[in-house]
Amino acid sequence: MTDLAHALPLRRPAETPARRLRVVEAPAQRRRPKLAYGVIAVAGAVAIALAQMGLSILTTQGTYEVAALTQQQRDLTYDKQILYDDVAGLGSPQYLAANAAALGMVINESPSYLRLSDGAIIGTGHAAADASAVDAINRGAVPNALIADTPLVTAPDATIKGVPLVPDAATEATGSTTPPPITDGLPTPATR
Repeated sequence: MTDLAHALPLRRPAETPARRLRVVEAPAQRRRPKLAYGVIAVAGAVAIALAQMGLSILTTQGTYEVAALTQQQRDLTYDKQILYDDVAGLGSPQYLAANAAALGMVINESPSYLRLSDGAIIGTGHAAADASAVDAINRGAVPNALIADTPLVTAPDATIKGVPLVPDAATEATGSTTPPPITDGLPTPATR
């Protein structure tokens, strides 16, 4: 083997340009940051935080208002349904018949009709008897729970059941018509 170091030609070192030294000027004095920039930055951060808090409070308040209005709307819907039921009961045939009976009106068993084309009377043409076969106050043909305890317009001390309104002892003591609360749990039937 031949010596490779002797076989390769020698390279000349690359010429480097000579460095020139120069005098550095005196460093400029470091400027102090202006206080105004720092104050503006901190004030901006505080303003952003306050705006976020204010928007959060307004959003929360709006949520509570929506919840309250939703509850109020639900209550008004229930009240509206109760009033519709009351009006339906007061417009029922049973209630109207009971009020008519309280006024002294009677039901004619053989009604007469007036034909409008020629003015002829169809039927017996006699007045109804003094007493009606249907007792609308004491015995309604179809019971109606909506008006069972509603006083009659023509006789405020009577209901469609015919029983005068007399407050119960429990109602007078508590001032409420609701049943007493169940403290022993739900009532269950006795089984064997």
